[in-house]
Amino acid sequence: MARIRSLARLHAVPLYFGLVFLLSWGGGLLVLAPSRLPLSAEEFTSLGLVVYLAIIAGPSLSGITMIAVADGMSGIRDFLARLRRWRIAPMWYALALVPALATSAATLALAFLLPESRPTIVIAEDRSAVLIAAIVPSIMVGFFEEIGWTGFAVPRLRARHSILVTGLIVGAVWGAWHFPMFWEEDSLLAAFPFAILLARLFAWLPPFRVLLIWIHERTGSLPVVMLMHAAVAYAAIVFAPSSLTGASLLIAPLLSAATMWLLVGAVGSGGSGRTLPGSPAARPSALSFDA
Repeated sequence: MARIRSLARLHAVPLYFGLVFLLSWGGGLLVLAPSRLPLSAEEFTSLGLVVYLAIIAGPSLSGITMIAVADGMSGIRDFLARLRRWRIAPMWYALALVPALATSAATLALAFLLPESRPTIVIAEDRSAVLIAAIVPSIMVGFFEEIGWTGFAVPRLRARHSILVTGLIVGAVWGAWHFPMFWEEDSLLAAFPFAILLARLFAWLPPFRVLLIWIHERTGSLPVVMLMHAAVAYAAIVFAPSSLTGASLLIAPLLSAATMWLLVGAVGSGGSGRTLPGSPAARPSALSFDA
């Protein structure tokens, strides 16, 4: 066990990433036969939640496993302490909602320029049903994903890298992990659909991950990170453009990316951050953009 723990500590983050893909994508394939991929819009409506439940189990199960193996009881105690740290200043909960509000506002602004991009909530006949239906998936996404990404991988990378570099690393892996959810039948068949896929995976997820890391850095609280993630997921469902076509399919994710990067720039000028509980003190401070 000591040798396994030593190996896990030495290669903790790569092992975690590999385990996430193994459990998430493997779990998705257990639910669906590979011949059924990618899912059509109709299939995703009926099976998407089941597939996503199998996929989001990957980050949480991998995170808990790696914490237990690499860090033992001390790591579990630190993780639980961050998971229970919800009594923080209300300001941080308000700030956690800013990315969701900003991207929602950007989506509404886009609707004025592109009528076909009107949000789901605007055109829905039963708006309350849309608002209620988005609650549970959003909470589950925020909770289960951040158990692993922020619960395990982020503190490990922050011991060596700045918030920006850590966010780009985790954000790139996070984007690739989303591939089954954004893959469409023609995504790999032509340049423009492939560009849309890349934008959905890598344009806005890395800067959003930087923001998630920043707020965790300043609070040491997993609940506030989970709230920020869940709020953006909720906004993405409720304000999802209704019928994008053509160039608007690429414009929408790029607009979300621009919004997230503007927020990253805003917090990047805010000075140095605090030390995460249980993390080494000697590391690049706050949102310093150099590694």
